[in-house]
Amino acid sequence: MKSFLKDGSKDFSASIIVFLVALPLCLGIALGSGAPLFSGIIAGIVGGVVVGAFSGSHLSVSGPAAGLTVVVATAIGKLPVYEAFLLAVIIGGAIQLLFSALKAGIIGDYIPNCVLKGMLGAIGILLIIKQFPHLIGYDDTDFLIEENISTGLHQSIFAGINHAIEVVTPGALIIGLMSLLILIFFELPTVKKSVLVKNIPAPLLVVLIGIGIQETAQMYNPVLLLKAKHLVSLPIAKDVHDFFGFFTFPDFQYITNKDVWISGVTLAIVASIETLLSIEAVDKLDPYKRVTPPNRELAAQGVGNIISGFIGGLPITSVIVRSATNATAGAVSKKSAIFHGILLLVCVAFIPTILNKIPLATLAAVLIFTGYKLIKLPMIISFYKKGWDQFIPFIITIVAILATDLLIGILIGMFSALIFILRVNFVSSVMVGNIENNYLISLRKDVSFLNKPIIKSKLENIPRNSNVIIDASRADHVDNDIMDVINEYLEHASLKNISVEVKKNDNRNQSPNS
Repeated sequence: MKSFLKDGSKDFSASIIVFLVALPLCLGIALGSGAPLFSGIIAGIVGGVVVGAFSGSHLSVSGPAAGLTVVVATAIGKLPVYEAFLLAVIIGGAIQLLFSALKAGIIGDYIPNCVLKGMLGAIGILLIIKQFPHLIGYDDTDFLIEENISTGLHQSIFAGINHAIEVVTPGALIIGLMSLLILIFFELPTVKKSVLVKNIPAPLLVVLIGIGIQETAQMYNPVLLLKAKHLVSLPIAKDVHDFFGFFTFPDFQYITNKDVWISGVTLAIVASIETLLSIEAVDKLDPYKRVTPPNRELAAQGVGNIISGFIGGLPITSVIVRSATNATAGAVSKKSAIFHGILLLVCVAFIPTILNKIPLATLAAVLIFTGYKLIKLPMIISFYKKGWDQFIPFIITIVAILATDLLIGILIGMFSALIFILRVNFVSSVMVGNIENNYLISLRKDVSFLNKPIIKSKLENIPRNSNVIIDASRADHVDNDIMDVINEYLEHASLKNISVEVKKNDNRNQSPNS
């Protein structure tokens, strides 16, 4: 009991900091997804309380994620009503339960890092483009970028941005730019080391400053005062019964809609990958070096998404920003994640009036800065320095996602990465050296039928009266096609007066006849 109280106090203290970071992010991600703002809060509550209770992670915090913003916006744009999207969230959660049952927790290990970083970079670019109009105060309901952004980076988006620039709202622009400057200031190395500010959540600070500017404008400068359409709009309940009436429920009549199933599968795949990568990163921050069971985490996320979809919330993943905040704030157990979910519930239930004073420009600034961190220049330079086999799939993934959608873009990125993997293996599996008329053909790694043309070419180009050693002793595997090529060469090499020696790998079951 004494240990529980001691750890409980640490967890509760950490949960307050996580709550202060999560609140603006839940609202901002809902805004960026084109979903009702209340849905972001619901996802945050479910991610904290439900996923926190079922998860095997001690420090991971779940909720709506910026990485799913494009997927959600795409789904909402394609589906006839929001209730159909909620059905897709439930389907996604059910698929995650299936992933867990199939022990698919290792799936994240098979996605090349260049593709994952490319996915995050593309999401960062889309977040910046999508939130720019909100940053300058163009919040007209007729301008829904998510309808355009769902199919990629089309000209209509830039046309909308150009129109947005023409109708700038001065008050929103001031709040948005000031919020961005504060977020940038808090990321400066010298500031991050400061004891005075390192524990202050920058997203919360910009929200408070945004509210302060709005209240000041109301008293002293009505010209800069923002209208209701530029502010957060959460429903206000008169009583408990009225509060529960704000929740939205899925419409199961769309269960046969193929777009619902496509969206559900996409959500399940992307959310699962993001969760697995997040828990891997958070485990490295755990001072006790505890390891999260990946399959149990997929099950917890599946349960959370099913419940979130049933009551009107956005899809959920383990989120690295909140999880890292939780770890650095001194949390000891998953009670911190649960406490932060309870705080979100209390906040939206009892103080929605205060939340409705938050300018959308501040939330847009948070998301734009998040987008910048996902695609910042040092990351691009680091991939360039790693070589073309890393840099080109990284760029292809970004371009493919911008030109199509997230899932297709990832598949294209995976295919391009696979081509480079095969190319590297193709080049390095066959090495040829010679001194005068003495030739050494060394077979290494896995030598497959893909290497057949180069081996045939090298063998046929060896001049008459030469000595050849074909060294397969260091090859892990040699295809039957390759063995056939070598055996055929052995049969007619004597016609050119070429002597051939084959060094076999005794560990292989099959080898060419010498």
